[in-house]
Amino acid sequence: MDVKKKAKEIVKRLRKVYPDAKIALRFENPVQLLVATILSAQCKDERVNDVTEKLFKKYKTAEDFAKADLEELAEDIKSTGFYKQKAKYIKEACKIIVERYHGEVPKTMDELLELPGVARKTANIVLANAYGIVDGIPVDTHVRRLSQRLGLVKSKQPEKIEKELMEVLDKKDWFEFPYLMQAHGRKICTSKKPKCEECILKDICDAYLS
Repeated sequence: MDVKKKAKEIVKRLRKVYPDAKIALRFENPVQLLVATILSAQCKDERVNDVTEKLFKKYKTAEDFAKADLEELAEDIKSTGFYKQKAKYIKEACKIIVERYHGEVPKTMDELLELPGVARKTANIVLANAYGIVDGIPVDTHVRRLSQRLGLVKSKQPEKIEKELMEVLDKKDWFEFPYLMQAHGRKICTSKKPKCEECILKDICDAYLS
């Protein structure tokens, strides 16, 4: 099957199974989403949501994070892992947001990528979910694993995977695709013991057919 046709078929099938697939992180504004996404690196979304439930009551604005005591902020996010580096990223990013963007998270890829702790995955998530701007496809562990197993991409680096996916997927599916991958990756196509016999994609999956 042609890879573009396969991509379209994958989205079509998964959309029926996971009609409510969406971002798992909880947030109420762009600053919260940015912080939550930085915290989600090497950490499960459920843990991030547990941490941010208290965190966002304590720090309500970009200015609050920018003025935060670094050690105290690090302690507040400790259970997300790599907490010292994440605290530094959040504080420095919010300082720039306050000084350069009047406390508002910027709305362009280039501006977001200038913020500490922000790579394309984080920028894509913030742009799409906070502002409805779909500039690319966030590549997390689920997107990477499933895209490779299904035979949609050949690359291993996230930015190259994103580029390949943008070429094979219809642009109207860019926003939904990563959340369909996450839903299927958590339920069926897990990293260690994928439930291939239960998978609705096995007849078009390179890994299953090889």
